[in-house]
Amino acid sequence: MPELPEVETVRRGLAPVMEGRRIEAVRLARADLRFPFPPGFAARLTGRRVERLGRRAKYLLAGLDDGTTLIAHLGMSGAFRVEGLLPPGQFVYPKGKIAAHDHVTLELDGATIIYNDPRRFGFMTLADTALLDQHPYFAHLGAEPVAGGVTAGSLAKALAGKKTPLKAALLDQRVIAGLGNIYVCEALWRAKLSPRRLAGTLVRQDGRPGAALVRLTAAIVTVIEEAIAAGGSSLRDYVAADGSLGRFQHTFAVYGREEDPCPRPACDGTVARIVQGGRSTFFCPQCQR
Repeated sequence: MPELPEVETVRRGLAPVMEGRRIEAVRLARADLRFPFPPGFAARLTGRRVERLGRRAKYLLAGLDDGTTLIAHLGMSGAFRVEGLLPPGQFVYPKGKIAAHDHVTLELDGATIIYNDPRRFGFMTLADTALLDQHPYFAHLGAEPVAGGVTAGSLAKALAGKKTPLKAALLDQRVIAGLGNIYVCEALWRAKLSPRRLAGTLVRQDGRPGAALVRLTAAIVTVIEEAIAAGGSSLRDYVAADGSLGRFQHTFAVYGREEDPCPRPACDGTVARIVQGGRSTFFCPQCQR
């Protein structure tokens, strides 16, 4: 499933094409994706101008000129592609996407945006922009794992007293919004912390973050920033809006590298894989404590 860096990469690819342009027509190839489209979905979008394309956690948010926001989630295999207008000097990479999975088409003045989703686990809906923070998708979300978002202090408050494994705690979207399996594994390796360590042990008795939590917070922010700069990670279905692949998977230290030597200098450990909460966790038992 695309995580925050992948969704942010898609947002950055779509924003120059969508922002400030009017949706002239909407075509739906079916009545639903993961969920049915809301009543009058196509009609409510038609004629609206996209004021801003934003992101919250793993959701794309298209703010419209009537005070409505189009919420889109990519699910497991969803992808947007742009046809027609492109920024100068850019081009669309061959996609290999089967047209039968093109479920939503947005005709803008000068460009066409197509949503393709073979597994149909993504979804789209509409919400009142002014009440977006209270929407069920967003009301419970924690801080964003970016500079100026999550801090060691905010994490200390969220993790204090928790007796759950650190990996599970970090995947809780109420703690950090948008952080997923890949980047938790990579951040924990950088911070030299075991995914099995109890989350509350990173918080001092006075409630302040311990040195390990400060280190982990910095690692989370750095990993996410580097992944965004690399265009995300392409493992299965993910591609950017222009069809290009992400590059961050080429720098993975532990994710997907079971039985490889730990890449940390002076560590003679081997990357291991365990299952936590039904998800694969990759880490080095030798240097992650």
